[in-house]
Amino acid sequence: MSAYIQDDDLAHLTTHGVPSFPTPATSGYASNENARIWYASFGAGPPVILLHGGLGNAGNWGYQVPALVEAGYTAIAIDSRGQGRSTRDARPYSYELMASDTRAVMDALGIAKARFVGWSDGADIALVLSRQTPDRSAGVFFFACNVDSTGTKPFQSSIAIERIYSHHVKDYEALSPVVGGFEAMRDDLGVMQAGQPNYGPEQLREIAVPVWSVLGEHDEFIEREHAEYIARSIPGARFVLLPDVSHFAPLQRPEAFNRVMLEFLRQLAPAAGVDQNRR
Repeated sequence: MSAYIQDDDLAHLTTHGVPSFPTPATSGYASNENARIWYASFGAGPPVILLHGGLGNAGNWGYQVPALVEAGYTAIAIDSRGQGRSTRDARPYSYELMASDTRAVMDALGIAKARFVGWSDGADIALVLSRQTPDRSAGVFFFACNVDSTGTKPFQSSIAIERIYSHHVKDYEALSPVVGGFEAMRDDLGVMQAGQPNYGPEQLREIAVPVWSVLGEHDEFIEREHAEYIARSIPGARFVLLPDVSHFAPLQRPEAFNRVMLEFLRQLAPAAGVDQNRR
């Protein structure tokens, strides 16, 4: 990363936005379940799929993509269904459906198996995908999300939340093929988030890939005890607390976030003949 960023209240985000992606090696759309899912791939090396949080888009990983490429990975950024440049149909949102979208992108790129870095909704997408199809997942960096309704805090607005929300609205207006659809998308995502994936200990014990349950010290939405519970319940998982940051750590203190992210990726044992496999 070219410059040190500390943007705890997201004032820098409001003024400067997120750094733009470098020129992708490839980009396009994967068709899946009546939707077109946008993706872009950067660099060369073992594939790492970045799944953003709800209301956002792939561009929120603007500080992470260059770090991954520099570390020798292929970074693949995806706009989740109905967000960013991606479309959706009239069906309710589900993490299972968006996991299917992610596998469709993997198929379009010829990727048999990938590492996943998920932020909020993206973390649940990665976890659901890994439980459903563990052969497609080399591990999940599970940042700032819950797996059942007991894991969330009562909502309290803040300056940072207001600023990221305004950023999401502007991005949606600039990127989405649907004019004026932000509020409907927001409300529909809220229904999904309130009740899914609803994994209990039995479902968590079935997850057979490496997982780090990672949380910012000051996360506005997720209870720390819940993140620790996830780590206790998934075999071999680890809990990591990121100091001095909140739900928006990848934007607030990207160098610190990237350091932990890359440590997770380095600790994943390379699967012979898998990381570079193309379907």
